Formats: sequence, structure tokens, C-alpha cells
Amino acid sequence: AQLTGKTFELMEGDSTLLCMPMKYVAGKMTVVRALELELDLKVIEPCSNPLKNINKPINFAAMVPLQLENSLKDLAKIKKLIVGGGQVNSKLVEKLRSISTHVYETYGMTETLTHVAIKPLNGSNKQDVFQALDGIQFEIDDRDCLVIHAPMLNPNPILTNDLVALIDETSFHWLGRYDNVINSGGIKIIPEVVEAKLSSIVPNRRFFIAGKSDKSLGEKVVLVVEGKSMDISCKSLDKFEQPKEIHFIPEFVETKSGKIHRQTTLSLI
Repeated sequence: AQLTGKTFELMEGDSTLLCMPMKYVAGKMTVVRALELELDLKVIEPCSNPLKNINKPINFAAMVPLQLENSLKDLAKIKKLIVGGGQVNSKLVEKLRSISTHVYETYGMTETLTHVAIKPLNGSNKQDVFQALDGIQFEIDDRDCLVIHAPMLNPNPILTNDLVALIDETSFHWLGRYDNVINSGGIKIIPEVVEAKLSSIVPNRRFFIAGKSDKSLGEKVVLVVEGKSMDISCKSLDKFEQPKEIHFIPEFVETKSGKIHRQTTLSLI
């Protein structure tokens, strides 16, 4: 809480918004920050459009990407916003260019209790890499997955399944999840990297890249799209990234926190 306060220059009496469920760490940490930093805590019922009925300016808030997407027209009500609980896609980042609110994507997990790195998504400080908070350092293991050293949060190194390109000991570029990697004919493909390239090709639809069992390749790359059938050209992708199949599913299966449940959705094909 103190680290977040220092990073975002929060002062006693600043207003902060609780708009996420208390059963999740992000909701609990909002309350802890308010108590520890003596912030003015505003509490609303968790919903997908949390700023709809907010009438007074808020200094600091935390949201998930879906809430951010639905709050764009009201975002000026918040001075600084952190977004976590899922990757912020490039289409949403583009929509933030003309918004005055300072928006940051956060990186963290249950084991760290809070975020350990942030990435400015707009404004003059916009970056494509995550930067460590003070006192936190990174390295990678033999899988190229991130290892976190945060002695003030955990005395032991924290191992992750996040594939990263390490810039230095305090910054990294997030690539994807190790457990999502597709091994197709001996070529390792990171779905999230391919998805980033497809974000402008598959507009206004949820989609994901996955591996499907194949006799000759071991796994083949497939593209799964939510909604009705549509024409999609993947010719701009590298040869090995191009989906061998494209499947359309009326509605994706979601986790309790609203993320796409990839494996369960894939089983519907």
C-alpha cells in the first residue's frame, strides 16, 4: 500500500474508488490502501460501468479492462487509474490516446498481493514495457519466465509462468503465458503474440489463438472467434502463426472474474 502511494503520489485525504468485488485481492487492496494512506474511500456496487453515477472527481481508482472499456466517456472523472486482472488489448490502448486521465496497466498476482510493475498506457510517458516499483527486481528462469524479487512482499523469489523479454533487472516486455504455448511441428508459438497482431484484423470481436491436437504437427494453430461467421484474412501473419482452422462460437465461456476460459471454450469446438 505504501509502495503504491509513493508511486502514484497519493496524499492523505485523496479520494479513491472501490468498484471491484471484495472477494478478490484487488478489491481488498483498495481498502487496505485507503486505511494505510488515510484516503477518502468511495464504495459502489461492483459493475461493468462503475463511473456512470459518479458525480465528484476521484483521485485514484483500480479497474479491470472491461470496466475501463465501458467507462471511456466518463474517464475524465478520475485523475489516475490502474488497470489489472487481464491484458489491456491494443485497440483499447488506442482509445486512450486522447484521454487526460493517466492510465497504467499493472502487473502482479496473488502471490505478490499487489502489483510489482506498471506500464503507462497514455500521455507523454506511454511505454510498451513494464517498469518495476521501487525495491523490486526481475530475472528470468530457464523457460524465459519471469522471476520476481520483492523482499518487502515475499522473502523468497516468486516464480511465474509469464514469458517475458527481459530488458534489464527492472523492466520487461510481457509476451504471454508459458502454459498457453503451442508446439507446432517443433516451432513454439506464443498465442498472445499472435493475438496482438490479429487485434486490428478481427475488430470488435473477442477471439483467441490456441493449439489443437494434430497427428502430423503435434499441435496445430487454431483461431477461435466469438459470434457469427465472418471473413478473416490471416495472410499478414508469419507462416507458422497462420491458423490452420478458424472456429466461430456464439458465446465464450468465462471464468468467475470475467476472463475467457480458453480450455473450456476450446472444448466446445
